Amino acid sequence: MEKEALIPANDLCTYYEVSYTFISGLHDAGLIELDVIGELGYVHQEQLSDLERLIRLHKDLEINTGGIETVVQLLERIKLLEQRLLTLEQKLSIYE
Repeated sequence: MEKEALIPANDLCTYYEVSYTFISGLHDAGLIELDVIGELGYVHQEQLSDLERLIRLHKDLEINTGGIETVVQLLERIKLLEQRLLTLEQKLSIYE
């Protein structure tokens, strides 16, 4: 089994110019996973694209962590509704 790469959260904070409190807040909200090894937090490499999207929401639109959590939940709800609509359209096409 291949070991997943972990990136130090402090390095991400420096690179993206965000505070560790912001990264920790995303973790507390359940938006990203943050592994703590020793006293340092690490983010899984596979979560980088999600983290970048959340950082853009925070910086570009000046949305706080609570607002980001709401936006993510709404986007997930829209995705589920789109999937449901597609399924219903496929079922409806049987009767046409």
